[in-house]
Amino acid sequence: MITRRSILALTGATILATTPMIAQAQDWQPRKPIDFVIMAGPGGGADQIARYIQSVAEQKDLTNRPLVPNNKGGGSGAEALIHVSGASDPDHTILVTLNSFFTTPLRQENLGIDIQAFTPVAMMGVDPFVLWVHKDSGITTFDDYVAKVKEMGGEYVMGGTGAGQEDSIVIAFMSGAYDLDIKYIPYDGGGAVAKDLAGQQIMASVNNPAEAKGFYEAGDFTPLLAFSDERMPAYPDVPTIKELGHDFSYYNQRAVVGAPGMSDEAAAYYQTLFTEIYNSDEWQSYLTSESLSPLWMDASEQRDYWALQVENHQKLLAALGE
Repeated sequence: MITRRSILALTGATILATTPMIAQAQDWQPRKPIDFVIMAGPGGGADQIARYIQSVAEQKDLTNRPLVPNNKGGGSGAEALIHVSGASDPDHTILVTLNSFFTTPLRQENLGIDIQAFTPVAMMGVDPFVLWVHKDSGITTFDDYVAKVKEMGGEYVMGGTGAGQEDSIVIAFMSGAYDLDIKYIPYDGGGAVAKDLAGQQIMASVNNPAEAKGFYEAGDFTPLLAFSDERMPAYPDVPTIKELGHDFSYYNQRAVVGAPGMSDEAAAYYQTLFTEIYNSDEWQSYLTSESLSPLWMDASEQRDYWALQVENHQKLLAALGE
């Protein structure tokens, strides 16, 4: 199980960002636009976060060269990992990650990706998962959902980001816990998943709150179940799966890492930049409005966290038959 509480306990992470251990005074500055790679397609949580970070950096004039979002969601994030790990200019290449940073190298060993070769920059928070259905489904409670899935006898269709990664892990756990037979359609990003649920091309999703927020506020989506440790303030009437007797929660990391081979000077620059963004009123307000949990880590804590998450996901994927 991957809980926010266990993350905090095992990494010693603190909620408020502190000054990076590397000296603040740096001569290094970017010499050209920064390749800001997103390991998911347009419109999903990682994409939204990357573009919001870009806007904060621009509005506050924090960089002398722009962050240029670059979506590479193919192969459950394999496209992004290959692109960044082979970057010709590591000092100008950074990656916005989610949990496929851990799962994709585990599931696709032929990629030859060693995540410990990447450069820690910043953990910006963690993102819970919520089960959503369309308002016109007639389903208003989780019990209704379970009854409907069982009634359809294997024809109930859900969508999620990638195969063998975040969304499919959550759905597989839920399916096992309630003996559900669900057809799963993988997408390159959460934005496409939410759009197809809105168009009723799929019947349900486990989108992160930010990905479903617009449709929820428009009255199109109904939240049924949260996979967080506790009920979320934005959805106080939505129970957690823990409340139903299952010791499980799952969070998506929202982090930035540098390319392998990045210089210490460039790493220090980006660590300072993202510390400033994390501490900004804009980012703290974003965490609240998008139902993300704050979670800051320094570089050494991030490496420990990566090792922990690889171990946890190895167990999860093995238990799910992946």
